[in-house]
Amino acid sequence: MTTPIPPAQFELLGGTGDEDARQQWQQALWLVAATLLSLAILWFVSKNVLLLGTCAATMVAAWGLVDYVRRTRPKPDDVELSPPDWSITHATAQLSNAAIAVSDRAGRLVCANDHFTKAFAGLKAPPDLIVDDASRDLLVAAGRAAWRDGNAQIDSITKDDRQFSVKVARAGTADEYLLWRLAPIERLDIESRAIELISGRIGRAMAQSGIMAVSLADDGRIRAANAAFALRAVGSDQEPITGRPFANYMRMDEKGSIFFEREGRRGLPIRLLNVPLTEDKSDGAALLLAVDEEGPKVERGMALAHVEQLLSTLPLGLALVDRDGRFLFANDAFARVLDISVEALPSYPADLVINEDKAAVLDSIRRFGSGAMTSGDIAVRLKERPDEVIALSIAGIRGLGEAAVLLGLKDNSEETKLKRQVAQQTKMESIGQLAGGVAHDFNNILTAIIGYCDLMLMRHQPGDGDYDDIQQIKNNSNRAASLTRQLLAFSRQQTLRPQILQLPDVVADVSSLLKRLLGETVRLEVHHGRALGPVRADPGQLEQVIVNLGLNARDAMEKGGVVHISTKAVSQDDVRAMGSEILPIGDYALLSVEDSGSGIAKENLAKIFEPFFTTKEVGKGTGLGLSTVYGIVKQSGGFIFAESEVGQGTRFDIYLPVHVGEVPSADTGKREFYRPKDLWGSGRILIVEDEDMVRAVAERALVRQGYVVETASDGEEALALFAEGKRYDLVVSDVVMPNMDGPTMARNLRGQFGDIRLLFMSGYAEEQLRETISLDNVSFLPKPFSVQQIAEAVHDAMAME
Repeated sequence: MTTPIPPAQFELLGGTGDEDARQQWQQALWLVAATLLSLAILWFVSKNVLLLGTCAATMVAAWGLVDYVRRTRPKPDDVELSPPDWSITHATAQLSNAAIAVSDRAGRLVCANDHFTKAFAGLKAPPDLIVDDASRDLLVAAGRAAWRDGNAQIDSITKDDRQFSVKVARAGTADEYLLWRLAPIERLDIESRAIELISGRIGRAMAQSGIMAVSLADDGRIRAANAAFALRAVGSDQEPITGRPFANYMRMDEKGSIFFEREGRRGLPIRLLNVPLTEDKSDGAALLLAVDEEGPKVERGMALAHVEQLLSTLPLGLALVDRDGRFLFANDAFARVLDISVEALPSYPADLVINEDKAAVLDSIRRFGSGAMTSGDIAVRLKERPDEVIALSIAGIRGLGEAAVLLGLKDNSEETKLKRQVAQQTKMESIGQLAGGVAHDFNNILTAIIGYCDLMLMRHQPGDGDYDDIQQIKNNSNRAASLTRQLLAFSRQQTLRPQILQLPDVVADVSSLLKRLLGETVRLEVHHGRALGPVRADPGQLEQVIVNLGLNARDAMEKGGVVHISTKAVSQDDVRAMGSEILPIGDYALLSVEDSGSGIAKENLAKIFEPFFTTKEVGKGTGLGLSTVYGIVKQSGGFIFAESEVGQGTRFDIYLPVHVGEVPSADTGKREFYRPKDLWGSGRILIVEDEDMVRAVAERALVRQGYVVETASDGEEALALFAEGKRYDLVVSDVVMPNMDGPTMARNLRGQFGDIRLLFMSGYAEEQLRETISLDNVSFLPKPFSVQQIAEAVHDAMAME
């Protein structure tokens, strides 16, 4: 009988069923032959047919009874003769890293793991493997010994240039199987191992400890070298030196001392340790370990003096410390980083840092001073500047007398300044997004308050008891609206009307007003440079920038002083010479406002542009003046920088990019007088607004002007009204709404129902919205608005062709 094993594992043919059947057939044939022979003899003797038939029947009945008893009799070893579950055997063999095989007494392979089938193709038992004759003889002998003694072992056989050790053991309940284990023998290549060690982590660790390691071939050429040797031999750990003769990098003086050829006569002698990599040849492949030789040949005191002289000339902040942690030497750069003089240095480096970092400094100095020659960095905070984290480099040194540790401080003031600027910029962006969101929501509330005030004023005449109260509510709402406009200016979401203009013209227009605001004790000085390029900005907002900076300067000069406003052209070469990490290369028009006031403290300088931050007394400032300046400048594409010292005044520099393109013709100066419009109209209008109070105010305001008005709470509801067959002459919609916003609704409407007039109302900047809306022939109404303003906006939108 054959028992197939699933192909995913292997194929097995095994069991004893076929052998038993063959033996039974042989026994049956012998019985038949014996019976026929007995009957032939009886016939020959008696010649009696009846007697012959009776004997034949008796013998057949006896055979049947014997066969029945044999078949029905229980066998005690039935369990032992049942075929084993080879899938479990295979799964167990898979857990071994060696090649495992099982063969039966007939010499057939009945089980094998994947390592065996991959290493020995053909699915044959080990004695029949395709190997050399010597290995096959060993396998056959091992199999016989295992059947006889229970186990056997072979030290080595060869298969395709690979060597395996073999162990054989007799196994099974009736000892009917042989278990073969063939484990690959890994060759120990000490030369290759040496190369791996030098090129790997151990080689790097030795280099950090100052140990130079080189592996040499039989001919003296370099096979591998760690970074410490490469640096000493060629001056760089990146330059390849493998394959080159080791002797090219060494020299020997007349006393037998060994030096690096590259270091010349001033180099330090080194001590070489030769480790042969072959047992039979001491002059063959070798591993060389080299260290600087210390001894009477080096005068340590003189060497320390030379080192101190060298350190004093370097621009890096370096100092020498003994094993007890006391300063031995520090150069001027080290003291300069600490903002103290060399004479003012304390006795111990730990006294320079805050209390929380002292233990870390002392522990590091002791560890590097007494251990291996390694180096590392720790982050510390100086006692004089606790808010600033600096890196202190520590390295162990040897051979310089009492000096045991080298300390290094990096002057990272510029890097720290840049990090602060980036952090400040990120913070300003976050605050701007928050301020814009608050202003937008507040504008909806103010729109409702101002609108209802207008509607109430229409029902009252001046002189009524309620008229003045309503007017006061409206005035305060308008003041609140101005605050939201300042927040929107800071967050760069204010509605601007940019024009092409010249900075000197804007300064001239605002100078008269600014003189009156500064008062008699403050003198205003104005100076303009030549060849300034035009800029693109909102003239009204730019005037507000100058006024806000002037008022801040006035408040900083309680006893009077000078405010100096200047303009200047800044070319690309000037920007490059500045080396600023923030200001892009380009042509700019510079507007500077400088005062001679009390200045701004260093800790407040980074916060002056934040909303609601002020150093003035309570009730004397909102903290929105400089934040408004910041937002207007940024929204105009410019940059603003502040420089100040306490007691020395403050200077604000505003860089506006020069406009490239056609400059419009100059204004003739003729201005038309404002004439009230006739706002009465007719037509069907759909108002789409998610805020109930704003929607109600807009609806009542337009109904009073004669329009037929319907409303929807979002874009989906508006589309549903159009789908019902309703048509409108104008759609007045908010921009930001839940479910479906205004621009998406507008694109769907125009795609399905043609060119529909649109009027968007929002608290965000018009320019910003036009970039996101991407629709033509769209009117815009900023929030908050009054009844008069929405009536005018609708009238103008209805008049558009």
